[in-house]
Amino acid sequence: MKADATLDCIGLYCPMPIANTAKKLKELKAGQVLEVLADDEGIKEDMPAWCRITGNELLGIEEEAGQYKVYIKKSG
Repeated sequence: MKADATLDCIGLYCPMPIANTAKKLKELKAGQVLEVLADDEGIKEDMPAWCRITGNELLGIEEEAGQYKVYIKKSG
């Protein structure tokens, strides 16, 4: 999936990936896609819940070798 920006949250644990995602999304325009890289398994539950609360669109979560790529489309 093509992203407009990437946020590296490898080595960070809840709530930092969510907090950093919120901060990074403020830099993007509506409709742009953010790729979040993480290795905290909690992101599989935390990010979908955060997207529901904030109105941003979760496009998908890819898992490979204990790392996650989460794609979020900024609402607008």
